[in-house]
Amino acid sequence: MDIVLIRHPAVAVDAGICYGYSDVALADDPAASAAAIAMRLATLQVPQPRVLLSSPLTRCATVAAALAGDFGCAHSIDERLKEMNFGAWELQRWDAIDRASLDGWAANFEHAREHGGESVAQFVHRVEAWLDAFAQTRELSPAYVVTHAGVIRVIAALVLDVPVERALQWSVDMSAMVWLRRDAVRQQWSLVRWNA
Repeated sequence: MDIVLIRHPAVAVDAGICYGYSDVALADDPAASAAAIAMRLATLQVPQPRVLLSSPLTRCATVAAALAGDFGCAHSIDERLKEMNFGAWELQRWDAIDRASLDGWAANFEHAREHGGESVAQFVHRVEAWLDAFAQTRELSPAYVVTHAGVIRVIAALVLDVPVERALQWSVDMSAMVWLRRDAVRQQWSLVRWNA
């Protein structure tokens, strides 16, 4: 089973803004962004998808729909593929958020909800529910999933059996791809490419 996780392209939001769960626009045309992603994936010899899955947020869904059109496959949206909900911090500058609130979040990273949105544990649980359901559908492989950096890192942590806190520090560039493969016999996942 192959799953190719693709981070959405750059967004029309200033640097330093928290925009996790918020529905923000892409900086560039979705069709042009999808074409560039498809070209890079072909160069890397990534197998073409049987299905395109995505977060419902515009920055993912529009690119996934364009890719699905290019590849002639189905596109479906899943709420569980949204980025983490940062509650009151959404669309705020990170450097303008109360320092005590950030410190409180860091002190209890897994369970704190200083912002009133999701805790990291809740976010991981949501993404894991999606992954468990997806893993039961072998006929969808290979699948491309257009989603967010946080979701990509959590999926990688879960399948590669590394601590989520560690994986959340791994780089995932805009429009980058992470290719994961599960061996059908041993039922073990491996990393084919990271941040390509």
